[in-house]
Amino acid sequence: MHTDLPLFPAQASAMAPQVDALYFYLIAVSAFFSVLIAVLVIFFAIRYRRRSPGEIPERIEGSLKLELAWTLIPLAITMTFFAWGAQVFFRMNRPPNDAMQIYVVGKQWMWKIQHLDGIREINELHVPVGQSVRMTMTSEDVIHSFFVPAFRMKRDVVPGRYSVAWFQATKPGDYHIFCSQYCGTKHSSMIGWVHVMEPAAFQAWLSGGSGSESLASAGAKLFAQHACNTCHRSDSMARGPNLESLFGKPVHLQNGQ
Repeated sequence: MHTDLPLFPAQASAMAPQVDALYFYLIAVSAFFSVLIAVLVIFFAIRYRRRSPGEIPERIEGSLKLELAWTLIPLAITMTFFAWGAQVFFRMNRPPNDAMQIYVVGKQWMWKIQHLDGIREINELHVPVGQSVRMTMTSEDVIHSFFVPAFRMKRDVVPGRYSVAWFQATKPGDYHIFCSQYCGTKHSSMIGWVHVMEPAAFQAWLSGGSGSESLASAGAKLFAQHACNTCHRSDSMARGPNLESLFGKPVHLQNGQ
């Protein structure tokens, strides 16, 4: 890849080569038919031009074979777009089960990031190379969009909703984070970095992190602070469902969902 050109950022994730391959396939097919159509237009304009004012062209009847050809061939080509695109789409939207959990909150105009053990970062994200990372994201105010060009990954971050995206970095290095949804006067400054580190270096950074309590500990304090534990108890006096050990696990509702 031509990494010196902004149109060709580094391929630094497991999905980047697949996204690029599909993109260049679409470009190649579009370029081929654009050139073909332009050449045929010029050829037919010259070949079948009227050579005298009184020349009357022959009547041309329809051709079933020609109609089928220019219907079925484009259909077959566009179906390759659909099949390949669907394959890439489904893989991009299905995080691996062993992915590392990261929580991201977009706010005018910064990215607030927290690891599962409580370490927090602002406009920076440290991850190990070769490890799948699942990001659960939301927004405090307006729509943002978490975009890392080198990973070919972009996901809108919407207030009041949670969105999920994942990536697996394949090359150590520092990669830009952008917000790709206009979110206010300082939208252009809502940038950051993903620091992809070797596993040993990441563990050293993790052990020296300044994060205080984990998400589970912070959640337990809120649970007690708002008196949720008066109803959601684990004994026979409970007036609400028991919520112990439910985090991260599917729950079957009465309607079967």
